[in-house]
Amino acid sequence: MMTGRHTVEQQRHTVEGTDPGLFVEVHEPASDAGLRPVLLIHGFSSSSKLNWADSGWITTLQDAGRRVITVDLPGHGRSHSPEDLDSYTPSRIRADLLQIVTDAGARPLRDGAPSTGLDVIGYSLGSRLAWEFGATQPDLVHRIVLGGPSSADPLAAFDLAAAQRHLADGTPIEDQSTAGLLKMAQMLPSNNLFAMLSLIEAIKGEPFDPAEAAPHMPLLLVAGEKDERAATMPELASLAARRGGLVETLVIPGRTHTNVITSRAFKEAAIEFLGV
Repeated sequence: MMTGRHTVEQQRHTVEGTDPGLFVEVHEPASDAGLRPVLLIHGFSSSSKLNWADSGWITTLQDAGRRVITVDLPGHGRSHSPEDLDSYTPSRIRADLLQIVTDAGARPLRDGAPSTGLDVIGYSLGSRLAWEFGATQPDLVHRIVLGGPSSADPLAAFDLAAAQRHLADGTPIEDQSTAGLLKMAQMLPSNNLFAMLSLIEAIKGEPFDPAEAAPHMPLLLVAGEKDERAATMPELASLAARRGGLVETLVIPGRTHTNVITSRAFKEAAIEFLGV
């Protein structure tokens, strides 16, 4: 079981009642703005610490009076690496996220009650998960911010067999995207490579189809100017707009898919967008 833990300086504690293998933290603001909590979903081969703490997101949101919920995805950061493939499927992860935010006190939206509901910020793979989470939880999710989003799933084209051969005997990987993703997964000592490959296999089993279920709540889509995935951002914006939701987009000059997360302009735009 996860044990409750309190650190006065950062005002945070872990949540009881969720999957004990998932590392969850709730970061309390020094002065509460009276708005709903914000769930942060990190990218592939990253963690809440890398994506959200080290880049200043958590403290920036706390300074804006927001209560922040973070979770490390299975096999990432300080979460466990289950043996079973089902634990890594996007649908199971969404179910875990729903349990986590419910345990952390998020409640369905009520008109005229700004502390109800949930705001969600996703980055890269986290954007895909946030898109689907919003589409499946319309009574809970108030607004969504997607960083580095794409209408295509970069993990779907991953050559799993080539990666397994490379890890077994060093056979070079021909597909550059696969080689790059595997290298990224190997760079972090906290990553479990078995879990990374399990996650990719599970995602390939549930491919991303943004048109199948699009969120209808307001969306802010943010990408770096030099992020090749940003080319599909207008497609996502169009899908969401057709559902009748407010959609805003922001392209940040000079930024790539990797470093847009550290942009102050990204943080400021997100806080303004979610502060209603």
